[in-house]
Amino acid sequence: MTRIIADISVSLDGFVTGPDPGPDSGLGTGGEALHTWAFSDDPDDRRLLREATGRSGAVILGRRLFDLVDGPHGWDDETGYGAAEVGKPAFVVVTSSRPESVRLGALDWTFVTTGLPDAVTVARRHAEAASASSGRDLDVVLMGGGALIRSALDAGLVDLLSLHLAPVLLGAGTPLFTGAVPRTLVQRSVLATSTATHVTYDVH
Repeated sequence: MTRIIADISVSLDGFVTGPDPGPDSGLGTGGEALHTWAFSDDPDDRRLLREATGRSGAVILGRRLFDLVDGPHGWDDETGYGAAEVGKPAFVVVTSSRPESVRLGALDWTFVTTGLPDAVTVARRHAEAASASSGRDLDVVLMGGGALIRSALDAGLVDLLSLHLAPVLLGAGTPLFTGAVPRTLVQRSVLATSTATHVTYDVH
C-alpha cells in the first residue's frame, strides 16, 4: 500500500533551516548541520538513507524548495535526492505558477497549481504506477520545505512522520511545528547514530 510520508531533518529546537535562508543559502546560517547525517559514513545512516529513498515512488516539494534545488547552486550528481543512493523518482511541485524553465530537465517534474491535496493525488498515482512496475510497494515522500509538511500534517494528509533530529541548536530559522494543528503521534521506531536520532511516528 502506498503511504504518504513526511520526511525532514530538524534541529533540537525545532527549526528546519537556520536564520536568513535565501537563494544562495537555502538552509540558512548553520543549517548545513541539519543534513550531516545524509552525507556521513556511518553505516546506519547510509542504510537508512538507502532504504528510505529506495521506497520513494514519488516526491513532493514546495516551489521555494524547487527553486533552490533547481537553481545554479542546487542539486548535482553528488547531492541529488537521496545523495545519489537510489534512482530518480517522479517529483511533484506544489506551486502557484509553472517555472519558465527547468535546469534539471533529466528528472521527471510535474507542477501542480491547484493545491497540496491535488499534488498528493498526482504523486500517489505516480507512486502506484511505479509500484506496479517494480512489483513492490512504493511511497509518496513529502521532502519539504517546512511549511509544506506542516500544511500536509494540518490537512490530515500524512500517514507517517519521519524526523531526523540533528544535534544542533540553531536558535532561529524556519520552524516546523509552530502553529500546527494538534495531532496524536504514535512512535514507531527510533535509531540513534553518530550524527542524528532518526524517529518515525504514525500520524492519527
